[in-house]
Amino acid sequence: MNSRLTQIGFSQRVRLEWLERTANLVLAGNDEASIEGALQELLEDKLSVGGNAKRGNREKVITILMNIWVRPPRNLHPLQQEGLELLSLLPREDHIAVHWGMAMAVYPFWGNVAAHVGRLLRLQGTAAASQVQRRVREQYGERDTVSRATRRVLRSFVDWGVLKETSEKGIYTAGLSPAIAQVEVIAWLAEAFLHAYRGSSTALRTVLDSPTLFPFRLSPISADHLVAVSGRLDVLRHGLDQDLIMLRTESLPAAKGGGS
Repeated sequence: MNSRLTQIGFSQRVRLEWLERTANLVLAGNDEASIEGALQELLEDKLSVGGNAKRGNREKVITILMNIWVRPPRNLHPLQQEGLELLSLLPREDHIAVHWGMAMAVYPFWGNVAAHVGRLLRLQGTAAASQVQRRVREQYGERDTVSRATRRVLRSFVDWGVLKETSEKGIYTAGLSPAIAQVEVIAWLAEAFLHAYRGSSTALRTVLDSPTLFPFRLSPISADHLVAVSGRLDVLRHGLDQDLIMLRTESLPAAKGGGS
């Protein structure tokens, strides 16, 4: 199994503007050392102030930022490159979906916490931190590191504006809910979802309605349309009315039909 699927990795509170800054540094053509230096400068008065510990919070956040936009796993390079291109084309208010997708693909833990939040919001309109914590620990183990990382991801969701605190401590309600209509962005998010997904294929409806993507309202789209705009997705027709999507491999043909 891909080790990213079982690891936490995303253990810090990460602000959206820090990811935006990192991506912009990549788009400007800076090399890895220059980007890391710029992030040190950006965060030196915000995290681990006055400290130079090699594994302090500032260093951990920089590692997360670098892993997402500068040095993602090799199999995510095409996703990263297209994500950067989307950021260069989309209006700033739409960038959140791209940062979300890349965070989820590099750190599936992010997506798993989101999935629990999304399910709770759908069920009861609110998500209690204690409920999310319990469900994540059931999945990753009863460890303090799991609890701390979950808490910091939840705080990141609040920072990003997709969760709002209520008057009751530890109880959250939905925040921003941007509509995503551009098919290229939906296809890119579907690919990001599949990189964080444990199976090899899933129903298109599962992706479009996934609680992992709870902040976003994705427009309906056919599997054919999705595959037409993405060279890295494939579709398998299963029966008369279900399309399964998967990451394309070199051995797969461009598309397959034949369920009927």
